[in-house]
Amino acid sequence: MTIQIYLVFMLTFIIYLIGTLAYSTRIVGIRTGRIAVSFAVFNVFVLIQRTANTIQAPLLAKTIENGINTGNSGNLLYIFRWIIFSITLATIAGAILMPTFIKVFNKLVTSFSVYRSLPKLMIHAFSKSGIEQFRNSISIPKRENLSELRNFRKTPKKVILLNVIAFSISSVSILSSLYAGCLSPNLRTTCSTLASVVNSGSTIFMVIFIDPYLSMITDDVIKGECTELEFNRCIIFIVAGLIVGSILAQLILVPASNLIVIIAKLI
Repeated sequence: MTIQIYLVFMLTFIIYLIGTLAYSTRIVGIRTGRIAVSFAVFNVFVLIQRTANTIQAPLLAKTIENGINTGNSGNLLYIFRWIIFSITLATIAGAILMPTFIKVFNKLVTSFSVYRSLPKLMIHAFSKSGIEQFRNSISIPKRENLSELRNFRKTPKKVILLNVIAFSISSVSILSSLYAGCLSPNLRTTCSTLASVVNSGSTIFMVIFIDPYLSMITDDVIKGECTELEFNRCIIFIVAGLIVGSILAQLILVPASNLIVIIAKLI
């Protein structure tokens, strides 16, 4: 494997780790009462996560060309599956680190009211006192929180299912388009341009179905119609859905690539 591929592994892990940890800002918003600030931080992280995976295409370009020239698409598929596996590892790591980052984001949101500037807040975060606060915030998931996974009957099953599907599609949107170009070299330009369409479609899917539900249940907590425990349970299942979605992405990678080839031929 080349340096570019290892760089893709590392960046993919970081991107999806950030995307998973972003959900902890919603819990912080409930606990601090600073909903608008917390959601602003959430939107920044999600925007980074949902758009930054486009860097995969240029970094993998040479590997794809080599696969097309040698006719060795199997090796390319092997690399893509490892990239998706790095997404699974990132979501699992994000779930484990979430208690720590809930405490960190809690302090960041509170400090934002003092500094009132994201650049100043970031400078403070990397200062000596900021690093010390992060060290003191390190914690592990509590057993009682993990036990909430047993209460599946009390969760919005349709929302969880839609979240799994949307995340699995977004995880393979770029990779399936690139692999489709390898399966049909004469249409690889058309296949690669379809990557942005697939990625945008999954993002719109999340914006229409998942984000509004989380906003609605947040309002219910503020109005007292929903408990904080129920809200936390929903976030736990959303994050668990990300892990399941990344595993599902392994299964749909090849079918999605074949579908893109069919669409490219029809255009």
